[in-house]
Amino acid sequence: MKFQLRIAFLLTSLILASCKETTQQSNLDLTYPKTTKKPVIENFFGTKVTDNYRWLEDDKSEETKNWVKEENKVTFNYLDKIPYREEIKNRLSELWNYEKIGTPFLEGDYTYFYKNNGLQNQNVLYRKKGDNDAEIFLDPNTFSKDATTSLVSIQFSENGKTAAYAISEGGSDWRKILIIDTASKEIKEDTLVDVKFSGISWYKNEGFYYSSYDKPKGSKLSAKTDQHKLYYHKLGTSQKEDLVIFGEKPSEKHRYVGGNVTEDNRYLIISASISTSGNKLFLKDLEQPNSKLVTIVNHVKSDTYIAENSGSKLYLVTNLNAPNKKVVTVDAKNPTPENWKDFIPETENVLSVNTGAGYFFANYMVDAVSKILQYNFNGQLIREIKLPGVGSASGFGGKATAKELYFSFTNYSTPGASFKFNPKNGTYKTYWQPKIAFNPDYYTNKQVFYTSKDGTKIPMIITHKKGIDLNGKNPTILYGYGGFNVSLTPSFSITNAVWMEQGGVYAVPNLRGGGEYGKKWHNAGTKMQKQNVFDDFIAAAEYLIAENYTSSAYLAIRGGSNGGLLVGATMTQRPDLMQVALPAVGVLDMLRYHTFTAGAGWAYDYGTANDSKEMFDYLKGYSPVHNVKKGVKYPATLITTADHDDRVVPAHSFKFAVELQEKQTGETPVLIRIETNAGHGAGTPVAKTIAQYADIFGFTLFNMGYKTLPNPPKSKIKS
Repeated sequence: MKFQLRIAFLLTSLILASCKETTQQSNLDLTYPKTTKKPVIENFFGTKVTDNYRWLEDDKSEETKNWVKEENKVTFNYLDKIPYREEIKNRLSELWNYEKIGTPFLEGDYTYFYKNNGLQNQNVLYRKKGDNDAEIFLDPNTFSKDATTSLVSIQFSENGKTAAYAISEGGSDWRKILIIDTASKEIKEDTLVDVKFSGISWYKNEGFYYSSYDKPKGSKLSAKTDQHKLYYHKLGTSQKEDLVIFGEKPSEKHRYVGGNVTEDNRYLIISASISTSGNKLFLKDLEQPNSKLVTIVNHVKSDTYIAENSGSKLYLVTNLNAPNKKVVTVDAKNPTPENWKDFIPETENVLSVNTGAGYFFANYMVDAVSKILQYNFNGQLIREIKLPGVGSASGFGGKATAKELYFSFTNYSTPGASFKFNPKNGTYKTYWQPKIAFNPDYYTNKQVFYTSKDGTKIPMIITHKKGIDLNGKNPTILYGYGGFNVSLTPSFSITNAVWMEQGGVYAVPNLRGGGEYGKKWHNAGTKMQKQNVFDDFIAAAEYLIAENYTSSAYLAIRGGSNGGLLVGATMTQRPDLMQVALPAVGVLDMLRYHTFTAGAGWAYDYGTANDSKEMFDYLKGYSPVHNVKKGVKYPATLITTADHDDRVVPAHSFKFAVELQEKQTGETPVLIRIETNAGHGAGTPVAKTIAQYADIFGFTLFNMGYKTLPNPPKSKIKS
């Protein structure tokens, strides 16, 4: 998401008062579809739980499809009546319409880069040779008539003459891999199918490694997938001949398996996990064709990967006995942890590492903000790289032979730009700066630290137009995630820019369960401590209200996936706290999440209802689907999901919507917007994304009582 300026400052208290209705949306007729109850009763440790809407889990049934159509009909009939919805959509389109260019990468005789002219639904992969003009190499906008087939990834053989690229159809996590001759741009052989959660890693010019599950029985969109396998595809052979390299033993169930060949083609590195946290690590010497796998880490108590090698010397990044991560070295002949030696020791800040041009680049998160240190292969600190500002930097990766590297920089009010970096002297210059009609000088980012329920200090970045009145009447979106060791670092978003143009406040707390302060911070928001995440989010809302940024009447909470769970739990625990709730593709049925697709792999964060009575009681105690109560006035709610989401299946959202619609007291609407031919989010066409955010922002402001948007400024601000 990326963004700009023009609709304007929805804001002084006089303007807000003149735009505000007192009765909210009682003038709109809302009749929800009648949803049939078909009770299914399960017994958990002596407690019977009734699931009235399990039939909605059947994504293939005509009954479910008809239910989706009827719900969408109600939703879009409501959204169509929002008077300024089209105005927001036009502004989003206007701001989105600027050229975007990715950082280049060299493969064979060509330099490749991604580019989007502005409103193209999918980014286009270009290439150029020397000083010649750039040409289109792959245009995903031509892959399907409605641009819902996206280019997910591409990897090139050692000589750059062949490439393998993965595509997603309709947003699904199931991929296809196509193999292309880079000179002629012609497809070389049959397409590989039924590939999921996979990288592509070449061995020389001969073939590549990829990962997938056995094709599930039942619906590919919802059936459980549990046994991940690593395959090797040799060029010129059919997929049915592909060798299983790892994961074939039923006794060794791993839900996530990946393989990567080192840049010198000497080693195959295999990572195997049973959940989204923790991995075993193995090594195979490819110079010895019949060599056996060598175990580096034989347990899943740490996250460990190989960042680089120099001959048989391995450089590993690990949080084993180092919650904030460190880099260690070891010889491949004896690679187990007792032989590791510190290379970049652990510090008080969380570390991530990239390598390129013969250097290590240590990216530290200091209160969710980037700090970059450059090291040589002897572990000597070369320099700290002074970044363009306070925000998030990424990149600095490349081949060992690279002469120059690239990185990008952004924050919540600064559109992302890319820079060309000289690794020898540490200097850099702008490679690409977006020409966008948004002036970051008119906005401010402030990091605050507030106190959660148990006394823990939580950081939060608040972004808004300069000069707003702290009068408790600013429309505010509080966005959170809080899980799976994911860190929310500052980044620019076109959609958020449009929100802030309206005078909106955008606030992002770094909740426990994330990775901003390392493994301990992550673990503090998992399993029986998951309530910490919700308490942190509630405390963030209370802080914004106490400091007069907003009030409950002007507050919306938003989050997606695990963040959708966050919103669902918060709105059912504290329905009085916010005016609007926006759960997106959420994990909302905590008693059954692990029975779909690869959901069982999320148990590290959540636990499962089958683990123990204590874990069942805890999950049931906050599961959004199971905690909607009759007689409660819930906030205006717009649930968003997609019919091809095979990561968090849409049945979660379906059930939550029905429970809320049945039990809601008062006149605030409960709607579900179900995108068709789309998935969990990645690869969604730009047109669909713009339409979705126009609906989200329109719904939010409308239910905060705004009858109109302020007039746009007479002239655009030049950036």
